[in-house]
Amino acid sequence: MLENERYGEAMDLLRFLLQCQGQDQRHYDEWRALLEWLEAAFPQSAHGTKDREDDGEAEEEPSEEDMKRQNVRAKLAEDRFYAEKLLRTAQQEPFGEQNLLALEQLSYLEGADIDNALVEWLQSRPLHPLLQFRVLQTLRKRGMLGSIELIRGQERAQIDVESVPLGPEEFPPQIALITERVAQQTEVQEPTLYYFAQELWTQFIMAIYGTDDYDSIVNEQDDETIDIWAASLHQIVAETLTGSRSDEEIRHMYGVTDTMRFRFEQAYRTMKQFVAAGTNA
Repeated sequence: MLENERYGEAMDLLRFLLQCQGQDQRHYDEWRALLEWLEAAFPQSAHGTKDREDDGEAEEEPSEEDMKRQNVRAKLAEDRFYAEKLLRTAQQEPFGEQNLLALEQLSYLEGADIDNALVEWLQSRPLHPLLQFRVLQTLRKRGMLGSIELIRGQERAQIDVESVPLGPEEFPPQIALITERVAQQTEVQEPTLYYFAQELWTQFIMAIYGTDDYDSIVNEQDDETIDIWAASLHQIVAETLTGSRSDEEIRHMYGVTDTMRFRFEQAYRTMKQFVAAGTNA
């Protein structure tokens, strides 16, 4: 949600999570700290999505996007080195929220020098796949044209900047079929699992965008591919939430037969690796 600037929805989700029972105390501490930071950083979104819809004020006031653009350009007018400072902040380690906020602000500035610096960063540094994707989104927002060759995971990928999705709705419809399949099995009996499956799938797809796995999901439009990835997603989330692994039951639930077992294990390992590295984004 933060990747796609859905701050109001993120606050709603955090408030919901804080009401849930049975999680480790450190999770509640992290959620509470993030909620407090969001409320302070984005007060215009602090009442969540429903209140803004009820107020009906969005059409009369400048959009959040316009306000951000005006704010960044005002800072540039005050400090001609502001773009350089943002680039340094975006690239500094360890990576965290400050990097993402700097990238967001860079998307509102003009100049080929910024594009060149971001492309060089992508091609010369081994960045986390989610951070790579965020930089690619920044380049698209900036209006860059053409393609970029870079290493995604263990693969060399050619990315068309103009086609990089800016939000979940811009991904091919095949991507959503996976979570729809999980919804059929979990939405009623395990709504919490389904909710986390949606979020994990969004993050995972951004991380593998442009890779062979991504192309397989998008191009192999068959039920087997959908069942394999949906079962893998269900398995990973179930393990994360409960700590147990009942892969045989889940494979049966999604119709993953013995002939599909090898592909299932490949998909599972790919997602497992992403989850293991996810906290390093």
